[in-house]
Order: sequence, then structure tokens, then C-alpha cells
Amino acid sequence: MHAMNIVAVRFDHPDARKLNDLVQAEYRERYRDPDGDATPLDATMFDPPNGLYLLAYDPQGRPVASGGWRRQEANDEGYRDGDAEIKRMYVVPEARGQGLARRILALLEEDARRAGRRRMVLETGTRQPEAVALYESSGYRRVPREEMFGIYRHDDVSLGYVKPLAG
Repeated sequence: MHAMNIVAVRFDHPDARKLNDLVQAEYRERYRDPDGDATPLDATMFDPPNGLYLLAYDPQGRPVASGGWRRQEANDEGYRDGDAEIKRMYVVPEARGQGLARRILALLEEDARRAGRRRMVLETGTRQPEAVALYESSGYRRVPREEMFGIYRHDDVSLGYVKPLAG
């Protein structure tokens, strides 16, 4: 594996937007949904200490992976006080299989823990087996439908996962 440089950026950074466009295209293809992921996001949601957005660059300086967390508190979408929600985890196809998503996930968990968050939460889907495998092998537990959160909590293809953050 070649050295990858992982850096914090704003969600509105041009490279973050580029990878977001790619992940949205993949969602549209996998789910046959013209809207992709319609979760409302803006750059300020990922600003420390209420979140973090990471990009990984390959040795040639190309952005190849992304992921972020944002603060959530108890609300009518099923979140709880102290939640940190994972968003926009993505690795470009040519960089997959190198452990990048696992490295980004670990950094996000560490940062959320330092920020006082108590639980990592995320939504993924039934048509993302790679994501399911990553989260389950990283200690995330799938929650039953009645404990789900987010705008897709009632969608049959949506899966919710949680992981406590130890102190």
C-alpha cells in the first residue's frame, strides 16, 4: 500500500465536492434513485468541534476517499443526545481494498470521542454490502427499524448502525 495523506477539510472544499458528486452518482446507480442521498447537508455541520470532514489523497495528490461526522442531539428523526453521525464515507473504485475507509472511520471515531460524543450512528443501505461489511467488522451493531434515525429511517432499503464511544 502506498502512503495516503489524510487531511481535514471543509465539506465545501472543491475536492470534497468532487467526491460527494461521485458518491451521489454511485447512490443513484445502486438504488435507481434520481435524487441520490437527499439528506440536507451544509459545510458548517462538519466544522469542529461539532464535526469533522476528512479527505484522503493518493501519492499523486488525487482525492480518493472521504468521510465525516456531524453532531446530533435528540430530535424527531430518532437521534439521541451525544450522537455523532457518520456521513459521506466513500472510496473511489480504483483505491478500494487498501483499508482507507477503515482508517478514516477510526479517525472520525477518535475525533468524535474527543469532542465528547457518546455514540456513533450511521445509515447505509442494503445495496452497499461493502459498507455493511466495514461497519460490522468495526464493531457497529445494526439496530432494529424502530430504533433507526435520519430521514431514511422508514425506508425498507435503509439500515441503521450504532457504536458506543467509550470514554
